[in-house]
Amino acid sequence: MIQAALRPARAAIAAVLAGCLLPPVAGCGAPREPAPRASSPADVCARLIAYWVREALAGSPWAGLDWEQKGLSNEQYAIHDQVLVAARAEERRSGRAAAEGLAEREARRRCEAAGGATGSSENWRPPGTASAPGE
Repeated sequence: MIQAALRPARAAIAAVLAGCLLPPVAGCGAPREPAPRASSPADVCARLIAYWVREALAGSPWAGLDWEQKGLSNEQYAIHDQVLVAARAEERRSGRAAAEGLAEREARRRCEAAGGATGSSENWRPPGTASAPGE
């Protein structure tokens, strides 16, 4: 009786296993999405700055947040301000799309030149370092 009840389950397991042994068509061992790629500090810096510049150009109420609320270091915020000034000038000359393109390029260029611009926040410390006295 139990043997008869297990036959459909065995058949299903055998079908799944057979599917896994075939070339990966739609499952079993085939990657479903690309593996995440590690982001460098410059990548993170450029994405953050370009995002916040686009928000400012769009007049978003979130654009008025301070540097900490935006997740920026002091140095990144200084880059943000410089890129925003340039992007606003570009927007007046050539429109929003051109300004956003300039923001992407300038954020990337400046963040790469600054190595990600992460070390300037007063409260930032590399991972694994002790807190400053009094904290």
